[in-house]
Amino acid sequence: MPTSSVRAPHQGGILEGANPSVYDSKNPITIFIIQAGIIIIFCRLLHYPLSKIKQPRVIAEIIGGIILGPSVLGRIPGFSDAIFPTASIPALSLAANLGLVLFLFLVGLEVDLRLLLANWRVALSVGAAGMVLPFGLGCAIAYGLYHEFRDDSGLVPISFGVYMLFVGVATAITAFPVLCRILTELKLLQDHVGIVVLSAGVGNDVVGWILLALCVALVNAGSGITALYILLTSIAYILFLVYAVRPALIWVLNRTGSIQNGPTQSMVALTVLLTLASAFFTGIIGIHPIFGAFLVGLICPHDGGFAIKLTEKIEDLVTVFFLPLYFALSGLSTNIGLLDSGMTWAYVFGVIAVAFFGKLIGGTVAARLCKLVWRESFTVGVLMSCKGLVEIIVLNIGLQARILSTRTFTIFVVMALVTTFATTPLTSALYPPWYRQKLAAWKRGEIDWDGTSLIPETKPSGGDSMSAEKYDAGDIRRLLVYLRLESLPGLFTFLSLLGGDRPEGGSRVHPSKAGAGPDEHAEESVSLLQERPLQVHGLRMLELTERLSSVMKDTEIDDVSTKDPVVNSFYSFGQLNHLAVSGDVEIVPEGSYAEILAQSASQQASDMVFLPWSETGSLSETRSTTVEFSTHHRLENGPHSQFITSFLSRAPCHTAVFVNNNFGRPSRREDGGLHRTKSRLSLRSHHGHPLAPFTDRSHHIFFPFFGGLDDRTAMRFILRLARNVNVTATIVFVDVQQASSSGEAEVVPTESETSGKRGVQVSASASQETFFEQERSFFVSMKDSLTQELESRVLFDTIKTSQPLNDVISRITSEVGQSVRSSGDLVVLGRSREGKVSFRAESQRVLATVGQTSHAGSDVSQSLGDVAQALMATEVKASLIVVEAKKEDVVG
Repeated sequence: MPTSSVRAPHQGGILEGANPSVYDSKNPITIFIIQAGIIIIFCRLLHYPLSKIKQPRVIAEIIGGIILGPSVLGRIPGFSDAIFPTASIPALSLAANLGLVLFLFLVGLEVDLRLLLANWRVALSVGAAGMVLPFGLGCAIAYGLYHEFRDDSGLVPISFGVYMLFVGVATAITAFPVLCRILTELKLLQDHVGIVVLSAGVGNDVVGWILLALCVALVNAGSGITALYILLTSIAYILFLVYAVRPALIWVLNRTGSIQNGPTQSMVALTVLLTLASAFFTGIIGIHPIFGAFLVGLICPHDGGFAIKLTEKIEDLVTVFFLPLYFALSGLSTNIGLLDSGMTWAYVFGVIAVAFFGKLIGGTVAARLCKLVWRESFTVGVLMSCKGLVEIIVLNIGLQARILSTRTFTIFVVMALVTTFATTPLTSALYPPWYRQKLAAWKRGEIDWDGTSLIPETKPSGGDSMSAEKYDAGDIRRLLVYLRLESLPGLFTFLSLLGGDRPEGGSRVHPSKAGAGPDEHAEESVSLLQERPLQVHGLRMLELTERLSSVMKDTEIDDVSTKDPVVNSFYSFGQLNHLAVSGDVEIVPEGSYAEILAQSASQQASDMVFLPWSETGSLSETRSTTVEFSTHHRLENGPHSQFITSFLSRAPCHTAVFVNNNFGRPSRREDGGLHRTKSRLSLRSHHGHPLAPFTDRSHHIFFPFFGGLDDRTAMRFILRLARNVNVTATIVFVDVQQASSSGEAEVVPTESETSGKRGVQVSASASQETFFEQERSFFVSMKDSLTQELESRVLFDTIKTSQPLNDVISRITSEVGQSVRSSGDLVVLGRSREGKVSFRAESQRVLATVGQTSHAGSDVSQSLGDVAQALMATEVKASLIVVEAKKEDVVG
């Protein structure tokens, strides 16, 4: 039987012995997946160590491409032919350039022209000086580059003028996206330096792209008249986008509610189609397609956070998948081996010097003329020298247009790597946080240039240490609150106690029937604010991620703060509960939460910081909403506990940590889930169970006083809360004694000698008796100083015990959580850092009693203390507040 010589291709793949790494033009997806996987994994691995020194991801992506290219791994025989065969590069390049078009659309979205218009004077001066000088120096060095390397292979014959224009743009442009990232990570966006750099960067970015488009048009044009036609067509197209497409786009977005509620899927599709259509048009008229994508991003509105929400929809695929391919391709086109002569390396250093010092000098001089101090001015110059991914895009355009040879391309890639790598460490060295704080205080007139305070201290005279201490503690007039979504119910209930009773206003009269006199209610509100000057500032911290949208939120932080639902709820609560409130949002890395909170407390001159304890152990609110609340999560509270500990180590004022246990939030009736119906089907009931309002708005506070400045501060804090008529309090002095075999009290000489005994461990010191005598005196003095009003609501008591934790827990159990209709009770503790009494051994026994391991709650013990650990493990029916006094109050 005859057989055909033509057979169907093998379908078994590797099962039939096929080699998946062999390029097949009919099935290029296999080798593409191998290439993409290697590039993405390699770049991610490289970025991990570089991120520790705050280097942007583009550094890892470019270095990864260089290593994978002919400079390093490409020297291994057969590597490039097997992994990156020449025939497969077009498919890889197609995917990379599609990602580049979408990324330039995101860059256009990130550019907020409102910032440029609001700071146009600074943007014009710093941006112009930061571009003109390096552009001029770039044109100068272009003469040598043109004549030295014009005989390299792969170049098209172009005039020196076009070459000079391109090199000038390559040395003068600033990487706006990378610049935003660096400013955000260094918390400079709201600083004067950050505003100057960002405003100048916007103008620099726009002008740079226009000049680059002009350069590409001149290269692609066959004659001067063609270049003129391209330029005029480009101008007409920009006007068409601004005056025809943008109004129509905004109309459609408003009609669909996309500006107010975020883009719908149809609107995402529309904007992507606009981007591709614009890229197509600028491509066919002789300009690179990325310019069309950039222009569409520029015309998209920023109102209502639309640009941020649109970025969130498409950024991950672009930055995770497409961009690494593009920059890896840049690395594959880079060959360090071509830098093989002394003259070539001379030009490498020359190009680096021109690009860096041109930007540094131009930006510094212009910033100094704008009244910045010298150190601020140098920081502006360093930041403006950042090149990053925009420089790589420019260089790739030059390589594709054959303006640059592979050798000159490599020279400029090295320059981009060096200038981008140097930006963050130089900025951190020139403008560290301590210097920013000093400069801000100097500008406010609080200190002179040498750091000497210009504000006189007003402490009471006399040698009465007790009165001086009472003055230092003072009343709480400024409170800083860390706002977390999960903690709002308990937080609002607690703040309502500090705000006092809600004033009852008189009945209102219709304006048409009222007299023509002054507004009595306005005067009443002013007088009430003067009577109760408690000011509460709420700080909401959101995590700064690697996403572009996260950086955009920080650049538009005022809009984000205005529209944040948690902050707005906080404002509404303050208005309804007789509190003067303010609030803002900070977008920072999780590792910087404690530092930012401490800085905010200093800036607000807060008397106390109020921190909610995470009920899930997570710092991120996004993750916390999906985690079940449990005692285990409260005790094993790793990330949040580390944040609390870090803040307490640097807190500039008193601190109260709030562990919520249904405070102000009644327990909701659990839904039974699925229910059997008459049809014998199990259906979920959607009938809600309404919660009745509290009939008993009382709160009872229990406070065991062990002694020490933390406990003293906690006592004064309780008396402040007790001014509210709905609050009662029990303050118990715990007279700790050591139980001997005869049952009499004895003093323990050292902690180590009593580690095996059942009683509490009391550290021996020469001042032991003095310490406890002082604490008894303070307790009695606070009791005697109670007003007549507070005497009816506050009880002072004393217990003598050798097992304080057991007795305190028993007393707490008998007093708190007795009324199921109350708004919730509180147990208040001092953190007790002075070490006069150790509760570690008894706390471990309490944990064992409730079935917890000895290591359970170690995070709590480290951050809040052993007593708090024991109380949280026993699940007392009350919320817990742990108070720590400010550092200068603590005496060793």
